[in-house]
Amino acid sequence: MSDDSTGTDGTGTTEEIATPAGPARITWRRAVRPRLLLALGHGAGGGVEARDLRALADVLPAHGVSVALVEQPWRVAGKRLAPAPGKLDEGWRAVWPALEGAGLPVVSGGRSAGARVACRTAAELGARAVLALAFPLHPPGKPERSRAGELTGAGVRTLVVQGGRDPFGRPGEFPEDTEVVEVPGGDHGFAVPKRGAPGQEEALDVITGAVREWLARE
Repeated sequence: MSDDSTGTDGTGTTEEIATPAGPARITWRRAVRPRLLLALGHGAGGGVEARDLRALADVLPAHGVSVALVEQPWRVAGKRLAPAPGKLDEGWRAVWPALEGAGLPVVSGGRSAGARVACRTAAELGARAVLALAFPLHPPGKPERSRAGELTGAGVRTLVVQGGRDPFGRPGEFPEDTEVVEVPGGDHGFAVPKRGAPGQEEALDVITGAVREWLARE
């Protein structure tokens, strides 16, 4: 990667976007000379403060990738429960023009429920690729209720980053042709045992390093 594509402005700015379900919020972490935009949605049980989303927003701008952390309307409104998948997709679609407005190729991504949204909408929105963090392949203990079709139906190059002990689907459970990076010992939130190896910072390094290398091929 050339030097003129690196650097960060060191700031995070926020912007509210009107959607049919109320305002969504984008937190921008911009690279100085960006070549890509990575849009990241959150899960159904938390927001953009998730450790993996924060780590990517901190690391990637120095490598020429701007990051947009997208908060769905239900989260901005302070609600505790996420709406049905169709409503999540609707919110993501409403935010997309603002993401495209950055004038960069957009990689659609997210963690857990946000990863499902990115996969379901990638083709119709024209996403460059999809990053699926902690993809919930099935409900815990119910592998017969597979959501693999959402993943394989994304229609664009897709990377899955999955914890080695994620009860929603371990790395070895994904379809054979899926590009999967395992975070050893990671659970659904990429937390690792306190006395295990790797430690928490090393686990986050696995995530950011894998995503950085994958995006370098875009």
